[in-house]
Amino acid sequence: MKRFIAIALMATAVASVHAQAPAGGRPAFAMSEGQLSGQIVDDNGKPIAQASVNLLKVIKDQATGKEREILVKSTSSSENGKFNFAAISPKEKWKLKISSVGYAPIDLAVDYTDGKTTKDIGAIKLENDNRKLDEVTVTGRKALLEMDIDKKVFNVEKNIVAAGGTAIDVLRNMPSVQVDIDGNVKLRNAAPTIFVDGKPTTLTPDQIPADVIDKIEIITNPSAKYDASGSMAGILNIILKKNKKAGYNGMVTLGGDRFGGTNFMGSLNLRQNKFNISLTGMNMRMRTNTEGDSHRTSTINGIESTVDQDIEGKTKGMITFGRLGVDYDLSPKTTLSVAGVLVQGKFKPNENSAISTTSGGNTSMSDRISESERSFKPRGLQAGLVQKFKTEGEELSVDFNYFGGNNTSNGLYTTNYRNASDEVSGTQIQKNNGSGNNKFMTVQADYVKPFKNGMKLETGLRAQINKLKNLNTNSLKAVDKEDFENITAASANYNNKNSVYAAYASLGGNLKDWVSYKVGLRAESSTYDGELLNTNEKFHNKYPLSLFPSLFLSKKLTEKDQIQMSVTRRVNRPNFFQLIPFVDYTDSLNITRGNPDLVPEFTTSGELSYSRAHGKGTFLATVYYKRTNNLITRYLTQELNPVTNKMDFINTYINANSSKNYGAEFTYTNNLKKWWDLTADLNFYNSKIEVDEKTPSEGMWTVFGKLNNTFNLQKNWNLQLAFEYQGKTNMPVTQGQTFGPPMNQAQSSSQGYIKPFYGIDLAIKKSFLKNQAASATLAINDIFRSRGNTIVSSGEGFSQTYYRLSNPQLIKLNLSYRFGKMDMNMFKKNKNQNSMEGLQMQ
Repeated sequence: MKRFIAIALMATAVASVHAQAPAGGRPAFAMSEGQLSGQIVDDNGKPIAQASVNLLKVIKDQATGKEREILVKSTSSSENGKFNFAAISPKEKWKLKISSVGYAPIDLAVDYTDGKTTKDIGAIKLENDNRKLDEVTVTGRKALLEMDIDKKVFNVEKNIVAAGGTAIDVLRNMPSVQVDIDGNVKLRNAAPTIFVDGKPTTLTPDQIPADVIDKIEIITNPSAKYDASGSMAGILNIILKKNKKAGYNGMVTLGGDRFGGTNFMGSLNLRQNKFNISLTGMNMRMRTNTEGDSHRTSTINGIESTVDQDIEGKTKGMITFGRLGVDYDLSPKTTLSVAGVLVQGKFKPNENSAISTTSGGNTSMSDRISESERSFKPRGLQAGLVQKFKTEGEELSVDFNYFGGNNTSNGLYTTNYRNASDEVSGTQIQKNNGSGNNKFMTVQADYVKPFKNGMKLETGLRAQINKLKNLNTNSLKAVDKEDFENITAASANYNNKNSVYAAYASLGGNLKDWVSYKVGLRAESSTYDGELLNTNEKFHNKYPLSLFPSLFLSKKLTEKDQIQMSVTRRVNRPNFFQLIPFVDYTDSLNITRGNPDLVPEFTTSGELSYSRAHGKGTFLATVYYKRTNNLITRYLTQELNPVTNKMDFINTYINANSSKNYGAEFTYTNNLKKWWDLTADLNFYNSKIEVDEKTPSEGMWTVFGKLNNTFNLQKNWNLQLAFEYQGKTNMPVTQGQTFGPPMNQAQSSSQGYIKPFYGIDLAIKKSFLKNQAASATLAINDIFRSRGNTIVSSGEGFSQTYYRLSNPQLIKLNLSYRFGKMDMNMFKKNKNQNSMEGLQMQ
């Protein structure tokens, strides 16, 4: 009954949004039952690949009574020159605009008066354009927001505040996405799964340079095509820039910031004949300054105590990133792709904490110096084969993806105890040394088969195997002791193997009344094996085969309004870190332990979306509801510490009864003027975690919003002003581990919240030289030092407030230069002038 009421409320909310939506404009995505196809050829009848094909709807302007054209869809012709548009209405009036560099553009009216819903125009001939090609500069502005039936796509080319940064800086200014002070990414207050080019990766967003990112797909409710296991928040798919320029071209970028950080990136692309080669290299030296304080009150064995800390931290880090990719066309229908990725990074976090402890009326002082170093060397190999068939749109792809590497860590934690005269009366030193490696491998095959009636079948198989090894030792030199003593209870050595096997099928098409559908079913099973090397304890669990259905429906209400609905089911299985019963005393202020009794959590998600365009803008309203049973969440409890033989607080994991998350999100993008682009996002949501029947829980309403303005000024100046606000919110659940500084104290998701904060970023960019090949960008992040995080948590016997601020008022200067040359002889030999398509001067 409760679920029925929730769904009814969602439907009412969408109806309300629809009633209040502005008039005018075009829909962000079109759904109907027609198909349109054709082939682009040259004067000799040979196919032209990568020609630009735009589908425009011809409508009558209500204000002027005159006809005007609205861009609905865009595509590029395939290697055999063919193109295809699905889900269009034969009842509408359509026009095609086709262009390719080196050829005269052509406009072509589309006639559906014969009553057929499937139309093949046949060969469309483009005439040679005799203009000089060596002076051609192709410019264009991508749509800020693109929508598909199961995802949103945001183009990031105008995001100049992220210049010289990483994917974290890009995501911080993306609608729907939240980024906290440690660079942890959240989507609707939970951690999403990160993909790169549609594939899982062990790379984290802070290891991907911003300048190589083309766009980001936000998939809040993934279909059956994607893994059912993993994050309950959805998927962020980072799409890297691809080379579409014939000849050679490249870019060099360098910059620095006021804290001493530097960045350098170079890229080189070569496209000729059947080969496409791309090379990217990047080096970043990061400097992070963090300040904070914490106040904890606790009661242990009836004695109340308080601990106050003033904290200062500095982190020095370096990341080197390299990628080499090769595409080879075995035939016009077969393409082989191979890419290798090398990453090497090192972080040196250091922290000084002044600690005041009051217990039983007595106050003691101490200071804690944390010096640590973490390094990692991931390596990746990607290989793919795409086979196209005679039927346009029919395709078989096979992909192999491997990421793996080694990591090392060491830490020295020195605590100086001070007497009443502020002199050091004793010193305790703890050492931690660790090493490990991981191997992440996936093999996947996908097949797409379109049918003449507009239906499309998608099916695939996938296997994922992840191996992890960790060796960790801890030793302690107690006060007044000369030697270090190994702490067996605080040393973690283990192996872990996790395997997931899956198959999926989905069927999409169009029904009457302009209704589009996509229904899918995914089957997954998984196993994990783990071993504690210190005790030879072995753990094994095999999760049975589970089914995960998904349903997507879209309906065109009018030529300007559409709604979309989706329902999916997903699973999050506990990982090895959460399961092993080992207690980790590496950091005495952050003691953690796994829980072998954890069971998987299952989530049912539903969304209803309404879309409407107004002029050049797009408005999207979404209401969503998500319920998770057996939610895996952090929990803080009191237990005996075997190192000190005293009661202490232990961070562990539990299965809460359930969690509910529901809300409404509003997104608006518009090219208000030729010189002004606007993106606004506002999200209201309520999150509630029910730990157990004895622990009362109240849902918390919060608001999250972003406003991003880009101004294209005269004389090649660009200005960007970005604002974000995060209201009071619950701690995100199932937060993953990061390479953050040692000040990362674990908090319980079910016991804490974050106080409101906001941030403002500003950037200005000047382009110069011929064709604006060079540019200089000056950016200021967190202008008003307002992005500090204050975390408040409480539970049985304790309460804590924890504040941190990282790199406020960060000023960055970046210079970039693009270069390239198009080989005109190559085009003449291959009669493939269209291969210049895609040349962009951004």
